[in-house]
Amino acid sequence: MIDCFLVQPGHSMRIAIIDYGSGNLHSTAKAFERVASEMGKEVIVTSDPKIVAKADHIVLPGVGAFGDCMSGLTAVSGMIDMLNEQVAHKQKPFIGICVGMQLLAEKGLEHGEHKGLSWFKGTVERITPKDASLKIPHMGWNDLMVKGSHPFVKGVTSGDHAYFVHSYAMRCANQNDVQSTVDYGGTITAIIARDNVMGTQFHPEKSQETGMKLIRNFLSV
Repeated sequence: MIDCFLVQPGHSMRIAIIDYGSGNLHSTAKAFERVASEMGKEVIVTSDPKIVAKADHIVLPGVGAFGDCMSGLTAVSGMIDMLNEQVAHKQKPFIGICVGMQLLAEKGLEHGEHKGLSWFKGTVERITPKDASLKIPHMGWNDLMVKGSHPFVKGVTSGDHAYFVHSYAMRCANQNDVQSTVDYGGTITAIIARDNVMGTQFHPEKSQETGMKLIRNFLSV
């Protein structure tokens, strides 16, 4: 894992995307770089907790199984302790994407039971649509149903599209944490946010205008 600057050297670092062996880092970085450049900010992809700690905004992507992603994050020495200090205690803006969002729950039930970061009360469970004809994984575009008023969802309205690829979803114990849902044979959590911590089950980097709006909102926090 190599630290990769995506902007001209000499600028102070602003946004850190965590490289822990999981996640579509290239497309995520490109999407954040596009918005960050408009805002005079910059992006770094890194696996070094000390570098992440110096960033103003922290991004945790994730692709794959909950347990594998949590193991990968745990394997990066000092990363979880740094996240708890910078995000949970110092209130630094943070976003988890896809499995990166799921890791914020207390536990995930994919291929066994795995402990999460426990920043949000709830569990990550397999999607079980009421309509048996609906395929799992839930893959493709779906309409968001916005129910919250957190600054993260400013300007996002019900009916806006987002791109999903997942078989498991977060069930939040506190519905005030849920900012948006989608319907896929039942209600699925799409966006969570509380204070400085945000998350999307879908991929904002693949969600065109909606995704760019959310990234811009996140970087404005």
